[in-house]
Amino acid sequence: MRARRPAAAHRGRGGMTGQRVLMAEAAMVGGLALALLLSELPSLRREARIWRMAGGFRAGHRYP
Repeated sequence: MRARRPAAAHRGRGGMTGQRVLMAEAAMVGGLALALLLSELPSLRREARIWRMAGGFRAGHRYP
């Protein structure tokens, strides 16, 4: 029969814990979202300018 190792022996091991994996995934998703927003920023500015020229919120029902 093998002797059991104490629980403290497992703490010194290398590797990624579940929490570290989740943090790494969150950082990757956040970086991807930021990159997408920055790449779309010029077209969003252009759309906002067109929307303002069309009247914005004041246009009401004129432009369906």
